[in-house]
Amino acid sequence: MNPLEILIKPWQEASKEAYLIRQKVFIQEQGVPKDMELDEHDPSAKHALAYQHDLCVGTGRLVLLDSHHAQIGRMAVLSTFRNQGIGKAILSYLIALAKAEGVLTLMLHSQVSAIPFYAKLGFIAEGPIYDEAGIPHRNMMLSLPK
Repeated sequence: MNPLEILIKPWQEASKEAYLIRQKVFIQEQGVPKDMELDEHDPSAKHALAYQHDLCVGTGRLVLLDSHHAQIGRMAVLSTFRNQGIGKAILSYLIALAKAEGVLTLMLHSQVSAIPFYAKLGFIAEGPIYDEAGIPHRNMMLSLPK
């Protein structure tokens, strides 16, 4: 396996690479409407970019909602790089970043098909299944130690 490096970047530096991955995964593969992919949280979020050598192959973001609550989102790995632990590495990195920021509760909107992936790192599904961008989702929560 190639060495993996994860960098945290502000949107100004991450936007080109992160959007390219999100466009391929969410818009092209999953049919998410293009106008829903970018939102008001991108400029303030901390974006994780996963690189194998010089190629950006995955992304995710951490949105600080207040001093103790944050949301992970826009987790995506290019199809040819899936099932290599890249998503887990990005998620683990974002969880560690949230802990460092003093976050006590992490939340995310999981596609129903991805619930087992998030559950492996301690997220617990809560509430009903709902539609987001034409895809079934369910909220998941993770309590972080103080």
